Amino acid sequence: MTTPFPFTAVVGQDDLRLALLLNAVSPAVGGVLVRGEKGTAKSTAVRALSALMPEVDVVSECRFSCDPGSPDPGCPDGPHEPGGFASRPARMVELPVGASEDRLVGALDIERALSEGVKAFEPGLLADAHRGILYVDEVNLLHDHLVDLLLDAAAMGASYVEREGVSVRHAARFLLVGTMNPEEGELRPQLLDRFGLTVEVAASREPEQRVEVVRRRLAYDDDPAGFAARWAEEEADVRARIVAAKKLLPSVRLGDDALRQIAATCAAFEVDGMRADIVMARTATALAAWAGRTDVLAEDVRQAALLALPHRRRRNPFDAPGLDEDKLDETLEEFSGDDDPDPDPDPDSGPDGPGGGGGQPAPEDGPQGGDQEARPEAEQDGQPQPQPSGAGEQSAARASEPFRTKVLSVPGLGEGAAGRRSRARTEHGRTTGARRPKGTLTKLHLAATVQAAAPHQRARGRSGPGLVVRRDDLRQATREGREGNLVLFVVDASGSMAARQRMSAVKGAVLSLLLDAYQRRDKVGLVTFRGSGAEVALPPTSSVDAAAARLESLPTGGRTPLSAGLLRAHDVLRVERLRDPARRPLVVVVTDGRATGGPEPVALAGRAARLFAAEGVASVVVDCESGPVRLGLAGQLAGELGGTAVTLDELRADSIAGLVKDVQGTSRRAA
Repeated sequence: MTTPFPFTAVVGQDDLRLALLLNAVSPAVGGVLVRGEKGTAKSTAVRALSALMPEVDVVSECRFSCDPGSPDPGCPDGPHEPGGFASRPARMVELPVGASEDRLVGALDIERALSEGVKAFEPGLLADAHRGILYVDEVNLLHDHLVDLLLDAAAMGASYVEREGVSVRHAARFLLVGTMNPEEGELRPQLLDRFGLTVEVAASREPEQRVEVVRRRLAYDDDPAGFAARWAEEEADVRARIVAAKKLLPSVRLGDDALRQIAATCAAFEVDGMRADIVMARTATALAAWAGRTDVLAEDVRQAALLALPHRRRRNPFDAPGLDEDKLDETLEEFSGDDDPDPDPDPDSGPDGPGGGGGQPAPEDGPQGGDQEARPEAEQDGQPQPQPSGAGEQSAARASEPFRTKVLSVPGLGEGAAGRRSRARTEHGRTTGARRPKGTLTKLHLAATVQAAAPHQRARGRSGPGLVVRRDDLRQATREGREGNLVLFVVDASGSMAARQRMSAVKGAVLSLLLDAYQRRDKVGLVTFRGSGAEVALPPTSSVDAAAARLESLPTGGRTPLSAGLLRAHDVLRVERLRDPARRPLVVVVTDGRATGGPEPVALAGRAARLFAAEGVASVVVDCESGPVRLGLAGQLAGELGGTAVTLDELRADSIAGLVKDVQGTSRRAA
């Protein structure tokens, strides 16, 4: 068995350690979401926590880890007789990103359920994690339906498996920890809200601290057991402190003054719903218990806000998480009671001991912070300014306000990853038919199974009321839902698009499409062309906020090498098709249709466009042409691509043109 890295030997990361310890003291806090760049000890700290968790008493031979003091009356392995228990360390169960639904919640033996009426249930990872830790690395890459199941179980403390009239329920209370790198994509705001606490982690920029990290890691790699032994005393102290805090927790008093501060803080930061208030109350109580106190103080409320609110303030994927600490202090001071011993706590203070103190980075430190001082002076004045990097190049225009776009989809029926854009055969959705299962049966089509088994009942010697079912009779339900696509943006950044007001509108449109791609669970990529060629500004990724950051800084100017942009996009799709052949692409070309530079630029652009048409790649041209005289070049390009063309106005979901088209389409269907 591998010796885990000691929790107390983790250098820095005070917020991360504190959040994990608070959940160990009070699992009702709701778990931790750890966001940060790669190589910041996220996984190391989580795995190290499992060694600090107190041992648990379990009913002997119970697959669901029932507590012998209060066994689950609905346990599938029950009822349990008194006595017969064992002690074991708390488990840490890891949920792989590619896990199936059956692996997470467990699986029913459908064949035995139909033929014998027996609830033969094989427990999943939720059962294994009961009364322990469930760890999901790269939780932002987990399929949405698995995240929903996971968070529902964490909220209810139980897992439910419902299949064709057969149901199983078992207890599933665990400490939920998820880690993620925001560069690889964000969680939806609804799912962010289900995590109790969140922490932002980053590598230290202090040379001495980095030296200590390397020194300890090398020492651990050379002799894991010896390194762990040197930290055994500190580990034992923290373990004892967790036990003491858990015992003290029921005695902690959350006074009216603290409750008013919590409610006022959540209201001041305009947090949706009431979950934040409840999480803050539980976190503040756990902080007091961790500090060995029976009263919740203002400093506990402040620290609870720093851990529980930043991720709940995100309204869309382009918002940077964070909290205005000055506003927080003003709110706490305004609603502090007269009996509060510390109405104006030191912002740097925190609970004593491992993992104490610290807040979140201010939102202006992030890539989307909107720091006006960091922008070019000419941009703040709203005037373009030539840059030294190339003739005719202008500073980046800011995007206009994003809007809700019309739905762009790939025609046909795909089989890509689950999402919300195009029609596809998926594991979830409406049932459209049945087929023989390939591998493990996951979704039974009951009627088709009975129909397949019925003609053979006499030959199989059926004598009782039960249906004699063989494995060959089982039928898998085929379902139709929605898939996510690869939305590849090909953006014209040439001089013909460089009018500042026009480029601002173009960027606003692309930003709106990016927001739509985020909501529909797409991958996105960005190719830009101008001057003498094209470049891949962003390879295909799930991180739409990274695409938004590249778009924001996109300069303009020079000629219009349309063919180069299309050919570069074609290369991107070719490579991506090898990596993810099931994900269908949607190419969105944002241009006025002009092609200049080089010999026969228009003919070259046409030949490049016909490559997409020959391969059946779905495409949309967003026509950015403006002015009283229109050449219609974007429409011609759409014809060469085998796609459609829409203007910037038609792209809006609430545009008059779009409304007319919707009405006309409805009238034709009705006729």
